[in-house]
Amino acid sequence: MCVRRSLVGLTFCTCYLASYLTNKYVLSVLKFTYPTLFQGSHVLAWLPASVLFVGIIYAGSRALSRLAIPVFLTLHNVAEVIICGYQKCFQKEKTSPAKICSALFLLAAAGCLPFNDSQFDPDGYFWAIIHLLCVGAYKILQKSQKPSALSDIDQQYLNYIFSVVLLAFASHPTGDLFSVLDFPLLYFYRFHGSCCASGFLGFFLMFSTVKLKNLLAPGQCAAWIFFAKEKKSKGKQKNNNNQIITAGLSVLLFDAILTSATMGCLLLGALGEALLVFSERKSA
Repeated sequence: MCVRRSLVGLTFCTCYLASYLTNKYVLSVLKFTYPTLFQGSHVLAWLPASVLFVGIIYAGSRALSRLAIPVFLTLHNVAEVIICGYQKCFQKEKTSPAKICSALFLLAAAGCLPFNDSQFDPDGYFWAIIHLLCVGAYKILQKSQKPSALSDIDQQYLNYIFSVVLLAFASHPTGDLFSVLDFPLLYFYRFHGSCCASGFLGFFLMFSTVKLKNLLAPGQCAAWIFFAKEKKSKGKQKNNNNQIITAGLSVLLFDAILTSATMGCLLLGALGEALLVFSERKSA
């Protein structure tokens, strides 16, 4: 069982890293920013969550095409602040000091980023805010569903089917339908290969995430998600430094200018996420 859990966790980390890098390549290098890129009796009750899922992938693709991956991930994590605030204010749940500090660090990191980002893009930050709001609302709706209503796999199937149908109908009024025909790399193998890789990686990431949640406790699952973004390097130093795998590789592969002030914001966000994992493992 331990080996199986480890394999599922490592598969999740690999898919997480590869999917973000592949999507960033298609969105920013190939400049294919059309929203269908990420496609891969209780149904009506789940419909609002499926609408939010469409908002997640649409706004996420727009934001990721304009922002560096480290910046995007830091803003994405603010969704946890929305969830924490909802649980504290509306569900009156007891919140640990570590979780409160985590929310404050995540919020401070995201709030300081626009003022210290040398590659500041207003449209990118706008879509990132829409994305994180949709993520926060989606997770709140997901947790409010009855456990026996729909399985995690059923939820994802409905999300993908609904998103394909809605985005297909929306492609004409938004102008994306005819813009795709003018895409300069439409007949290049790099484009088709990257889109296929994005689709497969997105599917395996979704599947491994569901398996991870079913096999592990919430605190352990959160630890694997954190590990997918960060890795502790083992050296002779007394204080080990955190190496952000996804963010680090993205800086090497894509054009990104990270100043010392920007790095400070990113590290503050990483600290907030680490505190969130600690609080969830402790409560579990």
